[in-house]
Amino acid sequence: MSTGKLQAHLLDINDTANDWLDRIMPQMAKAAGATEELKSRDQMAWVGLMNNCKAKVEEIIFSDLIYH
Repeated sequence: MSTGKLQAHLLDINDTANDWLDRIMPQMAKAAGATEELKSRDQMAWVGLMNNCKAKVEEIIFSDLIYH
């Protein structure tokens, strides 16, 4: 911590986690059926699917990147 490497490491992990989220989230949403058509037809169902997808992606990030 005194050498300043911890801050750089944490920023790198944060950047990587955000990259994974940006890359995996659209794939997960598509697989779950969270389409623009669903969004316009049943917004609450779309929001539920998106929240579920985000939770799954965050779990992947935590298990594979953070806690690994």
